[in-house]
Amino acid sequence: MATSEVIKKSIKNGSPGIRVDDRQGQLLEIACRLFARQGYKGTSLRDIADEAQITKAALYYHFPNKEALYQQIVLESTRALVDAVRESVARAAGPVEKVRAFMLTSADVFEHTRDAWVAGSNAFWDAEGTGPRSAAVGQRDEYEKLLRACIAEGIQSGDFRPVDPAIAGRLLLSTINQLSRWHSPKGPLSPRQVIEQYLDIVLPGLQAPASKR
Repeated sequence: MATSEVIKKSIKNGSPGIRVDDRQGQLLEIACRLFARQGYKGTSLRDIADEAQITKAALYYHFPNKEALYQQIVLESTRALVDAVRESVARAAGPVEKVRAFMLTSADVFEHTRDAWVAGSNAFWDAEGTGPRSAAVGQRDEYEKLLRACIAEGIQSGDFRPVDPAIAGRLLLSTINQLSRWHSPKGPLSPRQVIEQYLDIVLPGLQAPASKR
């Protein structure tokens, strides 16, 4: 099963992490966890093989090299994020609800696919510009442009102040992007609850005065 389909199923079922029965999926789950905790450079194919209790040669049967494995995780998890957010935004009634749908769906994806999210984030911020990072940039741009479009729609409709959509988008995305640095799964608030509080703080400043709507 493709990583993106596994992630979508995980989000729909509300179950954290990648959980699959097929062998390749299990290897992806292990690799996700190690890449998230140890980084790309800090994780070897030997680490993944040892964790999976298979030989390195057996791992090569499924993936030709470490970059191919990492790239599959990064690209498919990012694709699943974009697809999930796009579907949620399409169902929302207006600009304000579209922004909320974008942010809350992103929080849900983070919660249910935390390791894949962190692995993808690490690749995106890799200063050396690895293959996975280069390939993920286009999908990340698509993700950010979707949020900017929601904000721009709100400005045009009069629901939002005439702000720069790119700046407003970066402000909102920073709340999501920082979750992996401090949020604990054992904490009192879920990612969705955290983002709901952020939205309660940020959205009133973004919305136009009631008299101008």
